[in-house]
Amino acid sequence: MTPPTITQLLVAWNQGDQSALEQLTPLVYRELHRLAHDYLKGERQGHILQTTALVNEAFVRLLDWKQVEWQDRAHFFGVSATLMRHILVQFAREQQASKRGGGQAIQVSLSEAANVVGPNNPDLVALDDALNELEKLNSRQARVIELRFFGGLSMEEIAEVIQVSLGTVSRDWRIAQAWLQLQLSASQ
Repeated sequence: MTPPTITQLLVAWNQGDQSALEQLTPLVYRELHRLAHDYLKGERQGHILQTTALVNEAFVRLLDWKQVEWQDRAHFFGVSATLMRHILVQFAREQQASKRGGGQAIQVSLSEAANVVGPNNPDLVALDDALNELEKLNSRQARVIELRFFGGLSMEEIAEVIQVSLGTVSRDWRIAQAWLQLQLSASQ
């Protein structure tokens, strides 16, 4: 008998099966930990926000979402991507506020996340601001960047989550990368 997939466990958990949550937790936690590690590996040494803390915060917030009808693995990790983005940006803003302009914002290496914006390492606050601006212009392109960078989803999974063709996702990805690169280089 093959073990249940993440999608099957999410559906069972939605239907009130607590044993599904027990089986789901290590699978999801491992994947979230991998994603968080990828986000934070470009951080400076001694960075206060550690991988485990980011994962724990995201996981606790996800467990509070009892009314969500999880469609599949991609949907779950799409929501996780949004949560991690908000957690990281909130942390970055708090760090900047505590320094009152007297220091650098948290840096994240986008080149390690499929070269979203090229060789420069924009700070998370600037990236978030740019994504918010992109969302006003084209919400789908902003979602593609968020799912790819913060969710670690493949192009195929992104197409599934936002219900468009793979070609559309690829075009959105290229256009959004170029737009973000211009925005982030202009703000430096």
